[in-house]
Amino acid sequence: MATLFLGLNANAARMDMVDVSNNNGYMSAAEYVSMRNEFGVKAVTVKISEGGTYKDPYAASNIANVQAAGLYVNGYHFARYATKAQAIAEADFAGQTAKAAGLPVGAVLATDVESQEANNQSKATNDRNNAAFMKEIQKFGYRADVYTSGSWANNKMTIKGKTGWIAAYPYVVSGKNWYSSNHAWQWSSTAKFRISYGGFDVSQLNSDYYTAGQKSKVKPTNKAAVKANNQKANKNTSKLVASAKWVKETKTYTLKTAVKLHTGASTSSSVITTLPAGTTVKTDQAIIQGGYRWARQPRFNGYGYLATGPASNTLEYVKSGATHTYYTVKYGDSWWTIAQRNGLSMTTLASQNGKSIYTTIYPGQRLVVR
Repeated sequence: MATLFLGLNANAARMDMVDVSNNNGYMSAAEYVSMRNEFGVKAVTVKISEGGTYKDPYAASNIANVQAAGLYVNGYHFARYATKAQAIAEADFAGQTAKAAGLPVGAVLATDVESQEANNQSKATNDRNNAAFMKEIQKFGYRADVYTSGSWANNKMTIKGKTGWIAAYPYVVSGKNWYSSNHAWQWSSTAKFRISYGGFDVSQLNSDYYTAGQKSKVKPTNKAAVKANNQKANKNTSKLVASAKWVKETKTYTLKTAVKLHTGASTSSSVITTLPAGTTVKTDQAIIQGGYRWARQPRFNGYGYLATGPASNTLEYVKSGATHTYYTVKYGDSWWTIAQRNGLSMTTLASQNGKSIYTTIYPGQRLVVR
């Protein structure tokens, strides 16, 4: 049975669109197919970039796998601009990055406005900067939109008519029913699909803005094309994925100094909070990336990420040059049959593949068995 945990009642709104980023790790086409078939997801919006230098490392694989699953794909840029000139420069950076990652012409490339830089600006300044970004992004063949919260839309900018992708929970913010207007309404940030770990933002679409202007590369019923597209995406991103591999870690840290807790394993990602010295932090995974050793902290609404030291502080439990033995799932296989065949428990087999025994496995999927 599919499992879904949401911050609101699952019947409260439709799950038409999901947005993903590096925070969710690598997402396969099979996972997107599950979202489509079991939860009615129509579109996925992929994080492309942030500020003027950060490129989401999973943008290309996400775009390819979303299309392979027969879903509409769009993108968003996490805005850091405080001036019109910066907005134009970030739009150019986002557009170029989106092109390189394969975001199709006609897709939406929204500006995600929620940073401290924008919070320090007046409504008029934010409106001017957002307008500049959206005008510039259209030069790349993308359609523009603003992604922000209901409170920000009310107090930090002007959202008029049926425009904007609004995150608002509860349903009414400052007297406005965001769920009944605008292009899209993000009604939860804690959806957990049975295949993928971590919390996801789910939205209801109030118009065809996020599904118009493009066509899926692959029809949902074309299984052979889905498989071929997914294999191509995996090949194109194999070097990237191999260079930054998450490993299981169950540790408790007591911080000797104050440490910033980020929304992603990157110093350019947003800061959730600054943890003071003496704070106890429990982690479940770790990675060496971007010059730092990062650890992941499970939180009530997702994950936080903190740098535990430089990259030279190696992950001691990862064997240098370690190789794995893989098994390709066949029709009729289950966690139990594969585990029995390889002398493992189902829990061990699922865990070493970053999944649980309740995760659905698909023919053609590769699992680590040694």
